[in-house]
Amino acid sequence: MLFIGIALMMRVPAAHAQQQNAAGKKVYDKWCSGCHGDTGAGDGVASKVMLPHPRDFTKGVYKIRTTASGEIPTDANIHHIVEVGMPGTAMPEWKSRLTQQEIHDVVAYVKSFSQFFASTQAKDITIGKAPSSNIDDGRATFRKLECFKCHGQQGRGDGTSAPTLKDDYGAPIRAADLNESWKFRGGNTVEEIYARLRTGLDGTPMPSFSDAIENKLITEEQLWHVAQYVRSLAPADSPQVREVVRSALVTKLPTTPDDSGWNAVERFWVPLVGQIIAKPRWFAPTVDGIWVQSVHDGRRVAIKLSWDDPSKSPNPQWNEWLGRVSTAMSDADGPISTQQSFDRLVVEFPKAISDDAEHPYFLGGTSKKPAYAWRWTSEPDQVQEGDLAGLGHFTASSGTAQVTHAARYVDGQWQLVLSRALAVSDTTRAPRFAAGRAIPIGFFAADGSNGEDDVRGSVSTWYAIYLDVPTPTRVFVMPIATVLFTAGLGFLLVTRAQRRERWLDQSHLEGEEK
Repeated sequence: MLFIGIALMMRVPAAHAQQQNAAGKKVYDKWCSGCHGDTGAGDGVASKVMLPHPRDFTKGVYKIRTTASGEIPTDANIHHIVEVGMPGTAMPEWKSRLTQQEIHDVVAYVKSFSQFFASTQAKDITIGKAPSSNIDDGRATFRKLECFKCHGQQGRGDGTSAPTLKDDYGAPIRAADLNESWKFRGGNTVEEIYARLRTGLDGTPMPSFSDAIENKLITEEQLWHVAQYVRSLAPADSPQVREVVRSALVTKLPTTPDDSGWNAVERFWVPLVGQIIAKPRWFAPTVDGIWVQSVHDGRRVAIKLSWDDPSKSPNPQWNEWLGRVSTAMSDADGPISTQQSFDRLVVEFPKAISDDAEHPYFLGGTSKKPAYAWRWTSEPDQVQEGDLAGLGHFTASSGTAQVTHAARYVDGQWQLVLSRALAVSDTTRAPRFAAGRAIPIGFFAADGSNGEDDVRGSVSTWYAIYLDVPTPTRVFVMPIATVLFTAGLGFLLVTRAQRRERWLDQSHLEGEEK
């Protein structure tokens, strides 16, 4: 009976595990196998168009963990990533679609792909608490640890080693852009950044710095300061996307990207995504957003566009990167060029702007309804204006250019200022821009060192830019007039009251004398 009891006790967990695996497999086959593959090897049908490639679960190697480098993650680690996803990759969040039980089941099933989970016990490392912030020490330690070799001097992923980076499977991998903390895959709090510094990102060139502490190269406090410095490179809050960009009215237009006049101008974040509609599609673009600033003086409008790009293309140092990209990415829509091209940015508008005018197709218009566009290229450094009848179908206008520009590349970022008169002599060639009206605007960007061109790149939907109107004089005059009128009325009432009071007093005295 004892042996029978023991056998039954052993069968209950086994039966439960089988049921859990069956439930987890059902969730996995429906939602996960398309990317991660039927056997969890990261070879699903969609894997070839993704960078980074989907996780190979059979290796038991995970980037985001609270365990030491080289160790398997805890169940909580995997559960968290399934819930929130991996920003900056194709891995979405699943908490809005799957129940907690379904996530629990799929985590158990994912673990079954690797034997390491059956033979190893996951154990969290001790993180501790952050000391008082010391950004200067963090910056100095960042340099001491040579983090800039990958991440760049300003953290935009443009370090000298960036073009050579690859993961453990030979696929190209980018150094994180530390200026965009909302894309940090393990979270962007100081504590989460510190955890990544301690654990490393297994399977990638990002090491663990626990050894640097153990060998007394740096102290634990200094590594905390690095985390604080890294967090300081990005805005305190993730940028809020707004549909309308405000163009402020100024007396003098800034003309160059480094003009101090831009310092007081509000920035607007416009997200860009891979162009995956028109062939050849592109699922791994470099540019993921543009900071837009704009001002006008009633006669001309100036727009400053800033976007992170780790390479000023073409750059021979990035040939190795492009070679890996062309090998790692699918060429189902046509071969990926192994020759670098130039960087480019296209700004598009409708050819006619009115309240009832229909916007052109957001991918550069069509042959029947083209868009009006400004097309900038890095080599040669020039801007052209003309008609855009779909991506890759730009026709420059003949005659004198109306758009002026100034561009510069510094520390992994392009900065471009474009300017044009509001009024135009030929409205069939270009639209007139008017203050007080929302002007539709859209963007397309391409990184020539990443195999991108006039079709492969990243694109926005339609946004709008609104040119502020001068404040009417009555806005200033009316409050002053109201104050004066109110003061005058009050003075009149007080004077009349005082006169009445004196008259009553005089009447009272005369009555007493009688």
